[in-house]
Amino acid sequence: MQPLNLPPSTFKFKELNGKRAIFDIIRKKYVILTPEEWVRQNFIHFLIESRQYPKALIKLEFGVKYNELAGRSDITVFDRKGEIFMLVECKAPHIAVSNEVFAQASRYNIRLKAKYMVVTNGLLHFCCCINQAEKKYDFLEDIPSFEFG
Repeated sequence: MQPLNLPPSTFKFKELNGKRAIFDIIRKKYVILTPEEWVRQNFIHFLIESRQYPKALIKLEFGVKYNELAGRSDITVFDRKGEIFMLVECKAPHIAVSNEVFAQASRYNIRLKAKYMVVTNGLLHFCCCINQAEKKYDFLEDIPSFEFG
């Protein structure tokens, strides 16, 4: 898999139905390794190992309904009160981090109301702090540590 702009981590791999799979430490099972899954798994490890996010507060493919459309956020992080803290939308490295990707994450966040929204393709990472009351956001220079939140 392609090297990403994230700190290196250790992963477990195996063959699953003739395809390469990676062990997901959140779902506690092997999942088929796609370019987008590679980004998601690396970003999960980054949040846990570099930013001190507790594993127990991270959920993957969290269901989101917007109007009549159903979707799933790639990574959803909760705070210690059980409220949604961060929404992360992951794309494969060859997918540009475009306005369309931000729009998708924003639609999810209209319902989820996370304090932070991240869009990443593993090479570029964009994080913004959402001010729900004023309906505005500010881009941050870095992904906040969990205790910063």
